[in-house]
Amino acid sequence: MSPLVQLAAEEAENPLIPPIPELVIGLIAFVIVFGFLAWKLLPNINKVLEQRREAIEGGIEKAEAAQTEAQSVLEQYKAQLAEARHEAARLRQEAQEQGAELITEMRAEGQRQREEIIAAGHAQIEADRKAASAALRQDVGTLATELAGKLVGESLEDHARQSRVIDRFLDELDEKAEATR
Repeated sequence: MSPLVQLAAEEAENPLIPPIPELVIGLIAFVIVFGFLAWKLLPNINKVLEQRREAIEGGIEKAEAAQTEAQSVLEQYKAQLAEARHEAARLRQEAQEQGAELITEMRAEGQRQREEIIAAGHAQIEADRKAASAALRQDVGTLATELAGKLVGESLEDHARQSRVIDRFLDELDEKAEATR
């Protein structure tokens, strides 16, 4: 066979192009299968897809509602937090004012107690000085009376006379002390 005849025979039996009766039978089978799928399977698929779409849209709506609610709760929380901070600042300010007032009161009380202690100390010193002065007058008076008695040569045991002599002597000493100051 010549290559040309062989090529013509191969063109008639091209495996890529099926014979017409097979093509018609395949097309009828395809239409039957497609029709069955469209009649039975397509409504179920559409129903499932619709349910999914509704679930997704419902989920989105729920998410948006939850987000809106969360936003409102966040705003309320922020407002409460700002109010709590304001209240804390107010309480801190009040505490500082009360502390300053308490410090002032305590200083005044301390000053008053200090003045009382100083006054009591001065009074005690004055009382001690008077007591010491009285004791000293008596001791000096006794010594002066004894000395005067020895100088004069007579007893000065009379208390009235003794007191006059002692007072006169001590008054003279006080006058001399004041004059030297």
